[in-house]
Amino acid sequence: MNKIILIFSICLLAQAAGAQRFHVGIFGGLANYNGDLTDKYYPSKTTNGSVGITGNFEFSGHFRLRAGYTYAVVGGADRFAKDPEAIARNLSFETSIHEFSAVGELYLFDLDERRFSPYGFAGLAVYKFNPYAYDANMNKVYLKPLSTEGQGLTGYPESKPYGLTQMAIPFGLGVKYAFTENLQLGFEIGYRKLFTDHLDDVSGAYADPADLLAQRGQLAVDMAYRGDELPGGNPNFPAKGSGRGGADYKDAYYFTGLHLTYRLGNGGGGFGGGRRNRLGCPANVY
Repeated sequence: MNKIILIFSICLLAQAAGAQRFHVGIFGGLANYNGDLTDKYYPSKTTNGSVGITGNFEFSGHFRLRAGYTYAVVGGADRFAKDPEAIARNLSFETSIHEFSAVGELYLFDLDERRFSPYGFAGLAVYKFNPYAYDANMNKVYLKPLSTEGQGLTGYPESKPYGLTQMAIPFGLGVKYAFTENLQLGFEIGYRKLFTDHLDDVSGAYADPADLLAQRGQLAVDMAYRGDELPGGNPNFPAKGSGRGGADYKDAYYFTGLHLTYRLGNGGGGFGGGRRNRLGCPANVY
């Protein structure tokens, strides 16, 4: 009788531990941006790195909730474009990205029963950015305070200052391989739908250089149009209201990389053998 009670108690404890289906993880890979200052995906000259940490809770073999923090740097530059008009504009930018996200992950197969599964994810994110560029003397210059398109200046009521902390919708696809019950490695591509066209500080029309000079100073004039820095470039600042960027489409950024996770506590009981823990007790089914 005591032996039966002991076995039953061990099974209960094992299930309680198994119910705490937490995974901790690290992410590393590539970071890219899509917007007015790039004309293709994964441009080799402006691809940067990204790193992150995650925490997952496994509600079932097919669904997990993931929260994470990702740091990356993205950028773009007209000098790498194919369009002659973009090259003549000669704008560029970079920004660091600090992103906090929460996404749901949906798996096609249960990784406690198979070693491999495709998955998709979607959710919400909050990110912080602050675009900057380097002037002709290679000094780092943050662009938002310069109001390069007249944001917040007298005479530009339609051009509002943009916030540096915003919401995004992350979504993507991946494939994951389970090395053991607890150790899993995924390869994923995650796209971020943004609600701003100012990640790169380029969106609408040129402001009047006289207004920029009067209200923001010479540096604002210098950074708003940079075609005059090119050998043989046009020294004349474009007319007020002429197109500087394309406001019809929002900017975006995306991560591509590897996500390594480790499940704390005991696993789901092997591959292909049903959801049983290492003691042979039936695992919880959510």
